[in-house]
Amino acid sequence: MRDTLTGSPCLIAAAALGLTFVAAGEAGAQTIDPFYASTYSFTDLGSIANVPTNYGGLTFKAGDPNTLLIGGSANNTLAKIYSVPVTRDATTHQVTSFGAPTVFANANSPAGGIDGGLTYGPGNVLFYTSYNDNYIGQLKTGSTTPDKLTQVTSLGVASSVGSLVFVPAGFGGAGRFKILSYNASTWYDTTIAPDGSGTYNINPVGPAISLGGGLEGAVYIKNTNPLFANDSVLVDEYGGGRIVAYDVDANGDPIVATRRAFMTGLTGAEGATIDPVTGDFLFSTFGGGNRVIRVQGFLVPEPSTIAVVGVAAGAMLVRRRRLSL
Repeated sequence: MRDTLTGSPCLIAAAALGLTFVAAGEAGAQTIDPFYASTYSFTDLGSIANVPTNYGGLTFKAGDPNTLLIGGSANNTLAKIYSVPVTRDATTHQVTSFGAPTVFANANSPAGGIDGGLTYGPGNVLFYTSYNDNYIGQLKTGSTTPDKLTQVTSLGVASSVGSLVFVPAGFGGAGRFKILSYNASTWYDTTIAPDGSGTYNINPVGPAISLGGGLEGAVYIKNTNPLFANDSVLVDEYGGGRIVAYDVDANGDPIVATRRAFMTGLTGAEGATIDPVTGDFLFSTFGGGNRVIRVQGFLVPEPSTIAVVGVAAGAMLVRRRRLSL
């Protein structure tokens, strides 16, 4: 069972920000904040049959926008990533339903399993966070078991991780690696470096940024989207029952003072991803019915991806590469 945050550093930090917690498993009225509601709306796509609960992170399969990858049996050693075909509306191309899932890969660790983080890094290596033992796993293309597991406590990450995200091309700090602690509600910045085996070493993190709320999935939003005046990041607050928006700085980190609620009344906001075809924001829930929610109103993202071309002084150098969708 997931930590309820009682007495944790996360609860203390949240109290300082004036957050109200919604207990996991408690139903809420999902609502887009009034500031954004004129432009953005959401659709509950429901559960995915035969993906075992609870749900973890989700992302679209590299090179195949009609296949969703999602964690099942999250937070325990039976955790797996499932490959799920999606059906799209013929006119809007939005995801409307899900096909039969198949097992894509194991996504466990010595004492835990996939949490809210699931995303591709350079070289199409799939990265995931594992709760509650503070690991990050890596899967190379074609692998069905983790190729590398890194315990990140010694790197400066407070136990245990919730999620992770790479800063996309076109944002300040493009290519940098962000790690989010669920228990401590802290955001960290770091870089990665090739280890010579097709996977990556994770460098020690920089100073923690305290956000509050029990951090899970995160996605970056360009300032070309309506009502987002600056480049931003949406962050799932599992413990707070909401998704919040922050402006980001030149390093791709959230500016704490700019925090604004985007969506409230949630139960178990977990994974987060952007649909590469439509720009829709999809997130999963851990508990709360184990659902996938689609938020529409965002612009189609630039068809580019991050590719590592070198590492110097611990910083990743990036270039843009066109990607046909």
